[in-house]
Amino acid sequence: MTHTESAPNSPSTEHHHHPHEPNSLHPHVHSQESLRQIINQLSRIEGHVRGIKNMVQQSTPCPDVLIQLAAVRGAIDRVSRIILDEHLTECIGRAATEGNIEEELEHLKAALDRFLPLAKKKSKTKKASQSQS
Repeated sequence: MTHTESAPNSPSTEHHHHPHEPNSLHPHVHSQESLRQIINQLSRIEGHVRGIKNMVQQSTPCPDVLIQLAAVRGAIDRVSRIILDEHLTECIGRAATEGNIEEELEHLKAALDRFLPLAKKKSKTKKASQSQS
């Protein structure tokens, strides 16, 4: 399912490939550095969530648990940003070069609608209230 490619004498240009969803337009590519960063962040998040579970099991005060949950949310936001940045530079850039930018943007919009559902709802609500004015 995955393989790596490398340019001669250049480990920083290695890439990790994996397919998007079944209807994907192209293989998805992460640089080895980006992949390492993403995996490290997710491992930290995983450990942090286990710690929060232990806090709840030990009846830690709710404000303390909420603070830790906020830290996890921040970590998820950071790893999400890494993935989004890479998608914009790699996938959207490649789609522009290959001439299928509209399709790739539609896939990105659909993913963002799921990733940011509250922003979309607020946007719809705001538009509806503006049209009623």
